[in-house]
Amino acid sequence: MIALIYFFVLLWDETREWGFKDGIFHNSIWLEQAAGVYHREARTGKYKLTYAEAKAVCEFEGGHLATYQQLEAARKIGFHVCAAGWMAKGRVGYPIVKAGPNCGFGKTGIIDYGFRLNRSERWDAYCFNPHAKECGGIFTDPKRIIKSPGFPNEYEDDQICYWHIRLKYGQRILLSFLDFDLEDDTSCLADYLEIYDSYDDVHGFMGRFCGDALPEDIVSTGNVMTLKFLSDASVTAGGFQLKYVAVDPVSKPSDGKNSSTTSQGSKNFLPGKFGHL
Repeated sequence: MIALIYFFVLLWDETREWGFKDGIFHNSIWLEQAAGVYHREARTGKYKLTYAEAKAVCEFEGGHLATYQQLEAARKIGFHVCAAGWMAKGRVGYPIVKAGPNCGFGKTGIIDYGFRLNRSERWDAYCFNPHAKECGGIFTDPKRIIKSPGFPNEYEDDQICYWHIRLKYGQRILLSFLDFDLEDDTSCLADYLEIYDSYDDVHGFMGRFCGDALPEDIVSTGNVMTLKFLSDASVTAGGFQLKYVAVDPVSKPSDGKNSSTTSQGSKNFLPGKFGHL
C-alpha cells in the first residue's frame, strides 16, 4: 500500500509538468529543450554542408548539433522545416508537423534518414543553443514583436534566421512592419527578409523585402507563417522590427486590403498550400 501511494505521488509530480497548449499535449521539459532548436543552411543555399561543416556552423554560434530528441521536442510545439539536415552523431532528418505530398512523404514526425556512414554527404544543419533565441524561434503567442538580431543596432554579416509562427486553428496572422532597413539592391539578393504563408520556406511564398521602404501589412491565409532573414558577407544596415497579432478570419485587419508589398512594388497576396493545421 505504501509503495502504491509512493507511486501515485511520483506520478502526480510528473503530470504537474504536463499541460495542454495550442492543441498539443506537452510538458515543460519539452518546451525548455525545444527553445533553442533552429535550422541552418549554408550561405550558398540548401544542402551544402558536410557533417564537419554543419558541426562548425552550430559551434560557431555557441551551440551544437541538435539531438533527435531535441528536434522532436521542437516539432511537438510546431517546428516544421521541409529540409533534411544533420543532427548529432551524424544523423540526418527533418521535422514535419503537417503532412503534404511534396514534403515528408505524406507523414508527420521526424523524417529520419538514419545515421550516415558517409559524413561527406551534404545536407543542412539543425542546431541547439538555448541561449541564442534572438535569431529565429518558434512562436505560439497571440501577439509578439520580432526583431532582427541586435536591433536597434545593425545586424551582422552571414546570418540566416527563421521565425516560425503558429497560432490556434481558425486564426490568421496579421504582420505589421514597424521599422525596416536592409541593404538595398534591385533584386534583393544580398540581405533580405522573406515571408511564407506556410510552415517552411518551400511553399506559400509571399514576398522578399529589402531596402528601407516600409512594407505594407501582410495577412496569412491560415494559422501559420514563416519568416526567413538572410544577410550576406558584406554591408549591413539598421535591421527591422515588426509585430504580429492573431486576427479573426472574418475580420478586416488594417484597411481591409489583403495584399503585400515587395521591393519591386505591390503585388497580389499569394495563398499558401499549408495554411491550416
